[in-house]
Amino acid sequence: MDATDAASRNRLLAALEPEDLRRLAPHLERVDLARGTVLLEPAAELQHVWWPEDCIVSLVIPTREGGAAEAATIGREGMVGFIATLGVPPRALARDMVQVPGRALRLPLATLREASAASPRIHQACLCYVAALIAHVLQSVACNALHTVEARLARWLLLFQDRVDGTEALPMTQELLAEMLAVQRTTVSTAARALQRADLIAYKWGSVTVLDRAGLERVSCECYGVIRERYERLFRLTVDGGSPSG
Repeated sequence: MDATDAASRNRLLAALEPEDLRRLAPHLERVDLARGTVLLEPAAELQHVWWPEDCIVSLVIPTREGGAAEAATIGREGMVGFIATLGVPPRALARDMVQVPGRALRLPLATLREASAASPRIHQACLCYVAALIAHVLQSVACNALHTVEARLARWLLLFQDRVDGTEALPMTQELLAEMLAVQRTTVSTAARALQRADLIAYKWGSVTVLDRAGLERVSCECYGVIRERYERLFRLTVDGGSPSG
């Protein structure tokens, strides 16, 4: 794979300097990921990292009682296996599961470590991404505790849509929405019907279509804008050579 092809879809890879991307490109493998594929389980040792191109991966926290809740969503703005960049034992913190099928670029962890050691810029870009992702998780915690289900659903749909290039029809089931928002399916159904009555979405089994994005942004809480700005700041820092901050 050449550097141009490697940077074609994933924004984090595309933000690297050409010289740094050339270090990674020969070792990248494009893989097709089916919906439901589990890339990592909690405490699993990392062997690879993935940069999504058009798939979406959820970081899901399972409980011993059999429940689960989403902590964050990773799309073409980021990297799956981020813990490997922090200099700690490379073991997964969550269940990393494909929610929207598509392609990703896979890289052996050993190659990433060698490239990061040779180029501080690669390591810096990874740290900037980790800072943005942590901010995403923290904002989601506050959102889930403080805001209504309708606002949280609007926030989640907007973030999801950002990661599929603005596609209006979003593939998702009621079960998925309930798991992502950590609520009962009946609660999701009530919230979705409220957004549908306001002509913001069309909701049916297996699909949500965004009809009025601007209206959905008005219904969403402030958390959508905060999270989105964190990721945009990530790419400004990566391109400009800045450093991540809290």
